[in-house]
Amino acid sequence: MRDPRARRSPRNMPFSDPARGIPLRAVLPNTVTALALCSGLTAIRFAMLGNWEGAVLMVLAAAVLDGVDGKIARWVRAESRFGAELDSLSDAISFGVAPTLILYLWSLQALGRFGWMVALLMALFCALRLARFNANIDREHQPHKSAGFLTGVPAPAGALLALTPLYLWLWTGEAVLRSPALIAPWTGFVAVLMISSVATFAPTLRLKQNIRFEAVAVLVVLVAALVSAPWPTLALLALAYLATIPFSIRSYRRIRRLRASAVPAGPASVPGTSAP
Repeated sequence: MRDPRARRSPRNMPFSDPARGIPLRAVLPNTVTALALCSGLTAIRFAMLGNWEGAVLMVLAAAVLDGVDGKIARWVRAESRFGAELDSLSDAISFGVAPTLILYLWSLQALGRFGWMVALLMALFCALRLARFNANIDREHQPHKSAGFLTGVPAPAGALLALTPLYLWLWTGEAVLRSPALIAPWTGFVAVLMISSVATFAPTLRLKQNIRFEAVAVLVVLVAALVSAPWPTLALLALAYLATIPFSIRSYRRIRRLRASAVPAGPASVPGTSAP
């Protein structure tokens, strides 16, 4: 769950000549991004029809496609500024507008104007996060990224995290989980996490040769759980991700302390030199 298509600086991305059009190899990743956008829009349609299960599944499908399109672009060497901009627009709809409208139509509309204000907050903060991400692409010094962390909760994770009360409601049927008094502060909390500066674990996984079979087994179990019991599985995954945030903050602080303690012993301690 991340913002994958704009990892490289636009100055390092191959630009398409407008007169010649988009390279053929860029069609596949851009098509996947377009499918993610269509999934987000379809989630809105399902929410308008009151099909909450379908709405959640469409947001989940958008998150999966969003995680795939960047990898495909790198595999076929089709990374481009066009793809990065399309991905940001898709994320704004699929992970900002779609979950916002789902929560509003499901619960927050009972609060009237205040409920709409909370919904706007979620969509706006998601857009601000994506804008901050794109604006920082050219920055050489990014402390969180250089240490292997993300800044704040990424847009796909934020969208799936915001829908946690809906998972629990679909799982248990408890009416209290649909209460606007619960949904409003939860939505605001997730929105703040998205634009916060807290360090969160980046979703990169490097497996050693001797544990790949175990990783495949875990993945199979996870897929089986999602198919057989999607709502409790999604709820537990969302809460587990939320529980990792304090550990990511502590890990990042430890790395900062180690880097700070290593600076005096390095070349920076020699007069007339600067740190690399």
